[in-house]
Amino acid sequence: MTEDVQPERTGRPTKEFAMTRGTGPDTGEEAGATYRAVRLEQPGELSIVTTPRPRPAAGEALVRVAYAGICGSDVELFTGSRPAAYARYPVVPGHEWSGTVVAVGSGVDGALVGRSVVGEGFRSCQRCPACRRGEPTVCHGAYDETGFTRDGAWADWLCVPARLLHVLPAGADLRSAAGLEPAACVAEACLRLDVRQGDRVAVVGGGTLGLLATQLVRAHSPAELVVVHPELDRSDLALACGASRLVLPGESEALTGRFDAVVEAAGHTGTAATAVRLARRGGRVVLTGIPGEHDVLGTRDLVTDQITLHTVFGAPPRAWVHAVRAFAVGTLVPARIMTHEFGLEQVEQALRTVADPAAGAVKVLVRP
Repeated sequence: MTEDVQPERTGRPTKEFAMTRGTGPDTGEEAGATYRAVRLEQPGELSIVTTPRPRPAAGEALVRVAYAGICGSDVELFTGSRPAAYARYPVVPGHEWSGTVVAVGSGVDGALVGRSVVGEGFRSCQRCPACRRGEPTVCHGAYDETGFTRDGAWADWLCVPARLLHVLPAGADLRSAAGLEPAACVAEACLRLDVRQGDRVAVVGGGTLGLLATQLVRAHSPAELVVVHPELDRSDLALACGASRLVLPGESEALTGRFDAVVEAAGHTGTAATAVRLARRGGRVVLTGIPGEHDVLGTRDLVTDQITLHTVFGAPPRAWVHAVRAFAVGTLVPARIMTHEFGLEQVEQALRTVADPAAGAVKVLVRP
């Protein structure tokens, strides 16, 4: 458990420090109760299943899921287009979520019960050199992540290692908090980009990642913050997230070499090259998007313009801490980009909404 916000001591008896069988004191549920989950048996085959309520093992926490997000990776998992090394079937999807701890296993502080939380997804080995450097997203062990290789949050309940949890302030908006996982990914991008007051900054991509990055960058008081996106109807939302303006990709040609720092958050063929082109000589660029096909980035301009280039895959603990703190003080408000919400039984409709450009979806939520 990461204490981004110090938990209030509740005075609960010490016996709750090892609640391996009981439910949390405020759940109204009985041990042995069943719960609903969306199970993906194989690509394209979803069903709502009822199974026994999970019980937290040693080191684990049981979370009552409040909201779960859907992103393009979930669509890939559903269609079967996600690379085989990064998926397992059958599985309960859901790597973006928020909820409340209702029980803990042995070895976990009982003060966690009743707290609002979000959680990291990567189940790293904690032993390899990468993990010891604080970079669990590039763990040398086999890929293992909640919602992809382990059952996730498209369910009433979720069991996760307590060490992966981040505690939210009392009274936190759990609907908004469900967007903290993608926010943590771009928080790492912003940390690597090292935006400074007065910088000119561009964000390539006005989707979920790009708009969350825009909010985080705005907190650093840039002189200019431009979002590059192919749809002008995203302008109002970009401005609400802190952008100075939104420009179309074609219009960005006139901005070549203008920006001190550039975040690429689109993940389409050619958007990495656009990001590099927008950076000034000696500027900084971070790539977060993963194109669906092979992409090429020329090195000549990178070298001759002395561009510092970073890449990000997932969110390490420091990025989660950054995102949760920004959320706690109000500079990051994921709720601003939440456009659609569906019940658990409507998850196929939710997936279609995410995949349909005509739907105009940004962040889509499932509420168990």
